[in-house]
Amino acid sequence: MSETQAKAGAKEAVSSASPVLQTKSAMSEFTNEFRGFQNDVSNRLKQQEERLIMLDRKTNTHARTPLARAADLDAPHQKAFNAYLRSGDDDGLRGLELEGKAMSTSVAADGGYLVDPQTAASIISVLESTASIRAISNVVQVEATSYDVLVDHTDVGAGWATETASATETGTPQIDRITIALHELSALPKASQRLLDDSAFDIEGWLAGRIADKFARSEAAAFINGDGIDKPTGMLTHPSVDNDVWVWGNLGYVPTGVAGDFDGGEAIIDLVYALGAQYRANASFVMNSKTAGAVRKLKDADGRFLWSDGLAAGEPARLLGYPVLIAEDMPDVAADATAIAFGDFNAGYTVAERPDLRVLRDPFSAKPHVLFYATKRVGGDVSDFAAIKLLKFGTS
Repeated sequence: MSETQAKAGAKEAVSSASPVLQTKSAMSEFTNEFRGFQNDVSNRLKQQEERLIMLDRKTNTHARTPLARAADLDAPHQKAFNAYLRSGDDDGLRGLELEGKAMSTSVAADGGYLVDPQTAASIISVLESTASIRAISNVVQVEATSYDVLVDHTDVGAGWATETASATETGTPQIDRITIALHELSALPKASQRLLDDSAFDIEGWLAGRIADKFARSEAAAFINGDGIDKPTGMLTHPSVDNDVWVWGNLGYVPTGVAGDFDGGEAIIDLVYALGAQYRANASFVMNSKTAGAVRKLKDADGRFLWSDGLAAGEPARLLGYPVLIAEDMPDVAADATAIAFGDFNAGYTVAERPDLRVLRDPFSAKPHVLFYATKRVGGDVSDFAAIKLLKFGTS
């Protein structure tokens, strides 16, 4: 007898039995079916959970957390860059696809050179924190050979009108364009091939430190005294005139009244108020260490130092309430020297630069050393001649 016939016979037996037996049989059949359904659902949920766990593990394994630094030593771009520095093997760089996040990857447009993003960030950090007017100037990044600044330094004519009189034509402001050309800044540190082969220290950190130091010193000098020929135009390169006869295109100065020295602290006060009120809120002093030492000794008529210490913990000392930037490339106090600058440098001086850095490895020119030729393009110039004033140590 087949299983189907047996089930049919059982159903006929139940149907001929009492209603109680029929109910028990139906409940037993429903319970068995429900248990089977429950087991099937449980198996499906278990399989789904195992699949989700597997996908989650794969995601965590291959993802790069934006703020994580634990896997930096194993990052492909660092391995490729370190191999390039040590042995000149650029195969890893040529086939490397960098994952771009919020910051620039610092890859040159032609694809021939690469600076590790961490190295580039280290150099940029040193440049921003160094004693240079870059720290208080307007810094822009451009993808061109120059940067144009449009300046409106004239005023609109205006006049009072009566009810019946006709309106007369008034003056129209003029806009000037200042073009800041970008120049190439380079550094050429070197290391022996044996050091690169056997070194166990941080090659990238050493290279970044050498390049950053050279770039910082070169930039700082150019932003103050650069002649504009293959380098930025320095702030003090522009002609200076007495502030009483100041015109656009020149930097106005205030004389101390004594050649090569102070005649009290009044000249510094005059310098502050020679600057327009619209610039003073964001103004800073710029001078070198020698000049700062001389200024710290100045007192007012009541014997109080003009350069006061900060009242709160960690607050820097201020001169007449304004911050002071120590830039060693500013001239020393001497006869007719413009040794102190005061102004809103964010408006008065603009630094334009390309965001990319290049490093070329040269193992041939200085054997047994390896040269690392790093380049960066940067420019700078005065963008608002009314925003910067100078203190001249002279009689007029």
